[in-house]
Amino acid sequence: MKLFKKILIANRGEIAVRIIRACSELGIKTVAVYSDVDKESMHVKLADEAVCIGPANPQQSYLHTPAILSASEITDSEAIHPGYGFLSENPQFAEACGKSGITFIGPRPENIRLGGDKARARYILKKKGVPVVPGSDGIVKSAEAARKIADKIGYPVILKASAGGGGRGMRIVESADGIESAFNTAQRESLAAFGCGDLYIEKYISEMRHIEVQILADNKGNTVHLGERDCSIQRRHQKLIEESPGPNISERFRKKIGEYAVKAAKALKYRNVGTLEFIVDLDGNVYFMEINTRIQVEHPVTEAVTGIDIIKEQIKLAAGNPLEFRQSRVNMTGHAIECRINAEDPNRFIPSPGRISFLYLPGGPGVRVDTAAYSGWTVPSNYDSLIAKLIVTGRDRAEAIERMRRALREFIIEGVQTTIPFQQRVLASRDFQRGDYTTRFVENLLYG
Repeated sequence: MKLFKKILIANRGEIAVRIIRACSELGIKTVAVYSDVDKESMHVKLADEAVCIGPANPQQSYLHTPAILSASEITDSEAIHPGYGFLSENPQFAEACGKSGITFIGPRPENIRLGGDKARARYILKKKGVPVVPGSDGIVKSAEAARKIADKIGYPVILKASAGGGGRGMRIVESADGIESAFNTAQRESLAAFGCGDLYIEKYISEMRHIEVQILADNKGNTVHLGERDCSIQRRHQKLIEESPGPNISERFRKKIGEYAVKAAKALKYRNVGTLEFIVDLDGNVYFMEINTRIQVEHPVTEAVTGIDIIKEQIKLAAGNPLEFRQSRVNMTGHAIECRINAEDPNRFIPSPGRISFLYLPGGPGVRVDTAAYSGWTVPSNYDSLIAKLIVTGRDRAEAIERMRRALREFIIEGVQTTIPFQQRVLASRDFQRGDYTTRFVENLLYG
């Protein structure tokens, strides 16, 4: 098997540590890059080499392509793994890596570009027979055009940034009177966040489940899926708890949504690792939402139930190796749940940076913690508030829930506020325990 000798990790925090671990097990040397406030971070301590690439401002460090490519050159790194966030879905960065003779560990630039153009991806897949939410065929050029489509498909509708994500550039519209204001606001927000004001419109499905399917594809187009994850526990489009397999999902449905994911990946000529995200309404109808062209934060739940190390597969595929298995060899065993432990006020979800004065990680059978935190480490205010991912596995969903409740009780973080109390509240909910929830679960839990 062909592999890289040295990989630079263009990221920080728990995902950088996760990648370092995968590389270590593959016998690959690693290079960490860091900003000045991350000098004492765990990924810097664990990597074989480390290079400071600038100040705390991400634009001058983790988003600064010249600094990252320079670090790669001086350390003789053959490849760059971007993790998630930062430059992971930046096609210009992927192209710059290629021009510098460095392998970008991820999909091809054209895949990333298409993944970022959600309106175009939606149009292509609709033509290929993958179901999409009723809405526009491509970009909506004006508020008047949006109004005509909305009148046709019926209210409520949602305006979305074609280049967007994370809830930015989105506006729900209940009636024709609100179209113009919502269109202008979403367009301004999209321009500010993504440098692109293109919007598309869809029928708004208020009660739905957010189901995603992990896919892997080699350079010859051989594609498999690794089952589904339910990511419906979210607040303002930000995922908080994920699980696999999805609760109350039949084998027939699982097979259907997996086939849709593979069909979509092949239609888009996708390569490497990616995630197809779907909306499932209360009647069980499935609609394509978007494709994420990077490793997902919640990938560990899929690893837990399939036994497949997705980061290792990313690296192998980027090195040009074919898939080592076919769909028939992918089996889901047991049940896994992930809680994102954020340094935030558990009631208001306001970031709570600061020094961790004491940290105790839970353990025992079926418990995994992905983190870069340690006692004495300072959670900086400059970056995402995620400090740990707690993943548990059980023989079935009931055991996984009880194991997660036990692990959350054991998880001690002092010095900063965390979302642990909120997650304990979710796990204690009867609706969650029954698997009877939609993307409105958190709203209903918090506000009734």
